[in-house]
This record gives sequence, structure tokens and C-alpha cells, in this order.
Amino acid sequence: MNLSILEKIGIVFRYIFSSFLSIEMFIINLLLFVILIYNLKKNNRFVQILAIGIYLGFVLGIFITYTSYVQSSINSFVKEIMNYIYFPSTIVYFFIIVFVTGMILFTLFSKKLTTSKQIINYSVFSILYFFFMSFLTLSAYNGYDLMDMVSLYENDVILSLVQISNFILFLWLIYTGFYWLYRFFKKKYDK
Repeated sequence: MNLSILEKIGIVFRYIFSSFLSIEMFIINLLLFVILIYNLKKNNRFVQILAIGIYLGFVLGIFITYTSYVQSSINSFVKEIMNYIYFPSTIVYFFIIVFVTGMILFTLFSKKLTTSKQIINYSVFSILYFFFMSFLTLSAYNGYDLMDMVSLYENDVILSLVQISNFILFLWLIYTGFYWLYRFFKKKYDK
């Protein structure tokens, strides 16, 4: 499907005005957008809660209306996650390292992080970089093509390096999520 960006935009506009349901969804979303933009100056808590309720109502309506499709989509999503856990993609692994590099820069220049959080970040990032460099070294030394998943993951060391890296990153993301939640609620209730 070789369409230009203008043709794709035209297709979306034709869809928006093709049925009553799509026009209705467009108008409701546009109205909510305008109300939320207007509410930026007023900062009315009721409007914010109402908007969240309406968006959650949309999602709940989709879940109820299209239950079988939602179930099959969730099953496919879980299968892809499990497939990634057991046979990680090298492309995703490279993007993880790019993400980690961005987080290192954030940690270096952030004044909001505590010393203990910075130490944890540096240690996790150092381990992840060591594993990534080991992954590249082993792949190059053994002459593996990084896009050939079968031959690459026949090597137990390479597979273990990638899987442990993913596990460490997952634990760090959970820890960081709880860290920011703790700081948010601590600041909110300390006032």
C-alpha cells in the first residue's frame, strides 16, 4: 500500500465523515478537547474528573461492545510479550540501549533525583551497558548476523545476556515507577 501522506489524510477525512457513528465520535472528542483546553485557565477539578470519566466510559463501551475482539487482541498482545521474553528482538534491544542512554543523561543532569536513586540508576545502567557490549562482542566474535534470530539465539550466553538485560530493565522500571509515585504522594500529603 504505497500511499502518500496526503492520500492517507484524505482517507482518514473520508472515514470521519462516512457514517453517523464516526461523525458523532469526532464531535464528542472535539468537544472534550475544547473543554479541556478552556479548562486550562479555569483549572476546574470537576471538569477534569468528568473528562476522565467520559474517556474511561469510551474505553469501557468499546470493551463491552467488542468483547470477543478485545479478548483476541489481549491474547495476541500477551503472546507477543511472551515471544519477546523467550526470543527477544535485537532491534528492541538496541532501542532499549538508546532509552537507557537517554535515562543516563537525565540522571546526570537532574537535580530532582536523590543520591540513592542516582546510585541505583548508574549501577543498573552500567550493568545493562556491560551486557550490551558483551552481546555485541560475542555476536561479532562468533560471526552471527544480528538479524538472524535463529542462529543468534542458539548461543546460550547471548540469549541469557539479552534476557537478563530485559529482566533488569523491567525491575528498574517497576522500581522507578514506585519511586515517582512515592515522591508524588509524599509531596502531596506533606503540604
